[in-house]
Amino acid sequence: MDRINQKLTVLANAAKYDVSCSSSGSKRKNQDKGLGNAEGMGICHSYTEDGRCVSLLKILLTNHCIFDCAYCISRRSNDIQRAAFTVQEVVDLTINFYRRNYIEGLFLSSGIFKNADYTMERLVRIAKDLREIHHFHGYIHLKAIPGASAELLTEAGKYADRLSVNIELPSEESLKRIAPEKNYEEIYTPMNFIREEKQRYTDERKSIKSAPLFVPAGQSTQLIVGASPENDVQILNLADTLYKEQQLKRVYYSGYIPIPTDSRMPNLALPPTLRENRIYQADWLLRFYKFSVHDIVNDLHPNLDYDIDPKLSYALRNRHVFPVDINKAEYEMILRVPGIGVKSAQMIVTSRRFGNVHFDHLKKMGIVTKRAQYFITCPGAPVASIDRHSSQVRQLIQSAELRKKNSQLTLFV
Repeated sequence: MDRINQKLTVLANAAKYDVSCSSSGSKRKNQDKGLGNAEGMGICHSYTEDGRCVSLLKILLTNHCIFDCAYCISRRSNDIQRAAFTVQEVVDLTINFYRRNYIEGLFLSSGIFKNADYTMERLVRIAKDLREIHHFHGYIHLKAIPGASAELLTEAGKYADRLSVNIELPSEESLKRIAPEKNYEEIYTPMNFIREEKQRYTDERKSIKSAPLFVPAGQSTQLIVGASPENDVQILNLADTLYKEQQLKRVYYSGYIPIPTDSRMPNLALPPTLRENRIYQADWLLRFYKFSVHDIVNDLHPNLDYDIDPKLSYALRNRHVFPVDINKAEYEMILRVPGIGVKSAQMIVTSRRFGNVHFDHLKKMGIVTKRAQYFITCPGAPVASIDRHSSQVRQLIQSAELRKKNSQLTLFV
């Protein structure tokens, strides 16, 4: 048991650098009195202080790797303690941890040892044994290894709830410089295959209800922030393309954790966690608030503002479109008001069918009126200037800075 604990210490620590571990979106039901359930929202999450998900058993199968990517702690040239689980050890850990109520599922990645198929075959065997031998119906997230065969990727998609292929660096130029043994073509090939197979299985289930599920929670990827010189426009343009063309469920962002032993990497004192948070906020605007990348960042403003969140930054840079009359404006425009979230915007549109929405109503809807008051008009609303140099807006920015200091991972409405 001590040997397993030693492996677990090494491989769980190595897995923390992969942040693409959300488990939402799966609808795998528990049948025949098996173990676990990932139906609906599926998994209860808990988070560490830096915001990383720890609700899953999150480990690497091994941190041995044939690649020498400069950004990766597990690269072959790095002098670190190495370890590897067997297939049976991972299966036993998952079942034992689940029965003790420590976890609700498995997030399994791996370094590449020998070759892509050799690694992928072991990942698939773990998921298959959990599903078929132990009747485990909890959440399983597997890494799809670039270069693995189509047959293995298909089998992985039948047993896993989510697959992810990590792009890691936001441009192929940076990938060639920092990880010359990898290329975008090999990364996009499994991503394209998973998208096409998922669509095929989805179409098949429309006519054959007994057709198997295929990655019901979709696929995701990860981009490292700060390991290469790309600006926020490039990062968000890539993310937007992945959402639209690859139908990814999530793009995750990980602030580069400095590894000072490689001259190809930037010399950072600390991980760029604030920049990572701002990019997550911008990503939220793309996915739920109907913003375009150009609305958030552009050639004139290629990077996000660190002092204030992207939604407030947009409002202050586009003062000509404010204030918004919430009793007349389109839903999409109401979404752009700082302090108004998606549910609140929907409530406003619904409520105004029955009469004018007053400022006091907004408070009852949960809108952050201290922010919204500068950007809206409605009966009862105070008269407030949105001039960037006004004392009101300066106070608004200062309060945003205070929240940033208190928690660098706070989202916004």
